Amino acid sequence: MRKIVVHEFITLDGVIQAPGGPEEDTDGGFKHGGWSMPYWHDDMGADIGKVFGQADTLLLGRKTWQTHGEAFEPMTDDPFADSMNAFKKYVVSTTLKTADLWRNSTIISSNVMEEIGKLKEQSGKDILIDGSSVLIHTLAENDLIDEYSLHVHPLVLGDGKRLFPLGKRLDLKLVESKAFPTGVTHQLYQVTR
Repeated sequence: MRKIVVHEFITLDGVIQAPGGPEEDTDGGFKHGGWSMPYWHDDMGADIGKVFGQADTLLLGRKTWQTHGEAFEPMTDDPFADSMNAFKKYVVSTTLKTADLWRNSTIISSNVMEEIGKLKEQSGKDILIDGSSVLIHTLAENDLIDEYSLHVHPLVLGDGKRLFPLGKRLDLKLVESKAFPTGVTHQLYQVTR
């Protein structure tokens, strides 16, 4: 059975909203977009490449899928964009009518947990999720997430979309930890059931 792996840039207080730029996600009046940028290090890029190299499928919420698709679909001659574009992609949405924005994409609009369960039963590499806080909360509530691959940044923002749903207990086992020169740590946790 395939694993569903959540990969996120995350703050110490659990915020995952808009790590990449000020305009990325301003929902709720979020004003801290781009918070991860001062902490970037090339060693992190290699580590992220390893995480993505263990997957062949992306599972995303609509907003994240659209943001990624708009960024990566038009890119050429960029190794990371090429790999993102080559992935099989599933976008969970009840509002999208077409998945033409980003190649190799399929919309899941009904029986979502059942359809995701079927994806896990298929052969292949890991199924990776990033961003997609609403979808992650739903998957966590339904015990469908297997691992959390977190690049933990040494800052507290105080507000923003959080990774873990309120009121849901998750027991996790730390299986890998690595520190980078900028103070970011990569923590890989398996969900214990």
